[in-house]
Amino acid sequence: MPGLTHFDGKGDAHMVDVSDKAVTARVAVAEGHIRMAQDTFETIAEGRAKKGDVLSVARLAGIMGAKKTPDLIPLCHPLPVTKVAVELTLDPDLPGIRVEGTVKTSGQTGVEMEALTAVSTACLTVYDMAKAVDKAMEIGGIRVLLKDGGKSGRYEAT
Repeated sequence: MPGLTHFDGKGDAHMVDVSDKAVTARVAVAEGHIRMAQDTFETIAEGRAKKGDVLSVARLAGIMGAKKTPDLIPLCHPLPVTKVAVELTLDPDLPGIRVEGTVKTSGQTGVEMEALTAVSTACLTVYDMAKAVDKAMEIGGIRVLLKDGGKSGRYEAT
């Protein structure tokens, strides 16, 4: 399967061999959002959620999610993650929360999956904490904004 690195010549899934790749500084940034009802947005913004501080819990969940990525995504390499930052921003125009995850490492492969997992986990945690009042929340827009380091160089979303 040309172009798909997680398949061998026979078409079987396999973990990519990165043993010959150089160890380099790598960073990835991902984004996403969760849209919700205005009342739900106000409840979170005002800190009135029954389960506690939604943004703080979601931030911690995103960090933990990034660290657990190889346990969740079958062909991801376990990496020595050196930094995970998860920012949650209230956006009244959605209404909802915008999430950005940044992950850094020095390794032989990139951390895009860790950044995407951080954002996804943070969004899912917001959903979990507010689902009692708003089951119609919508998670979307999850994508890589930036990837840098390694032989493929820099990628920035447009």
